[in-house]
Amino acid sequence: MILMLCGTSDARELAVRVAASGYEPLASVVTESAAASLAAAGLAVRTGRMTAAEMTALIREQGMTAVVDASHPFAEEAHRNAIAAAAEAGVPYIRYERERESGEGRSGLVTYAADYEEAAEEAARRGGVVMLTTGSKTLHIFAARLQGLPDVTLIARMLPRTDNMVKCEELGIPQRNIVAMQGPFSKELNMALYAHYGVTLMITKESGKAGAVDEKLEAAAEMGIETIVIGRPDIEFGTAYSDYGAVIAHLDGLHGRMVRSDS
Repeated sequence: MILMLCGTSDARELAVRVAASGYEPLASVVTESAAASLAAAGLAVRTGRMTAAEMTALIREQGMTAVVDASHPFAEEAHRNAIAAAAEAGVPYIRYERERESGEGRSGLVTYAADYEEAAEEAARRGGVVMLTTGSKTLHIFAARLQGLPDVTLIARMLPRTDNMVKCEELGIPQRNIVAMQGPFSKELNMALYAHYGVTLMITKESGKAGAVDEKLEAAAEMGIETIVIGRPDIEFGTAYSDYGAVIAHLDGLHGRMVRSDS
């Protein structure tokens, strides 16, 4: 059995392929919607966050032979807990890391920020209509810095969940400035949203190609809109791959299997 940290569309695809390769992945996710998607694919799923100690106990109780961390690039706590749990339980840790967006042809319009706070400060300095596409978890950082500035309008784009709407209300973000939609978004839809709100600055995370970052940036570049990209957390993963086949080949090597050429 393999413990897999999932929750994204590409993690789901990897889990399906790991199962098809003869392994028994237990997909660990945070949300019920992610759990439902994985269960629909016939995968065993557990729901809820885990501490490093809880992960360690689960690995030992289930006799798991490896941890595959395919969680979101910005799930820093999950990464660190999985690394610590694998080390404590004495099993290999494998990181599946999404490919980064290319950035080609957009260097003059894109500014990179080390963290959310730096991005918020940069947005406050520039002003204008700011579309935030980094989700609800760190919305308070941007609201605290940008709300109330006379030359800034903050547009919050996030998943259409009740708790997100409650958070927006608590932070004083008016309904007219909320885009509650489920992605992924095409370049054309991004452009339509930018045009509708008159966006002058877009803020996103370096989530990778599977996170539709390229579509956001391409749309912004085509419209001459500046972008702030928040860099990924600086974590030393050790063993990391950016394609499904390499992860499965590594599992095969760990379990003494012949490496499949079609994986």
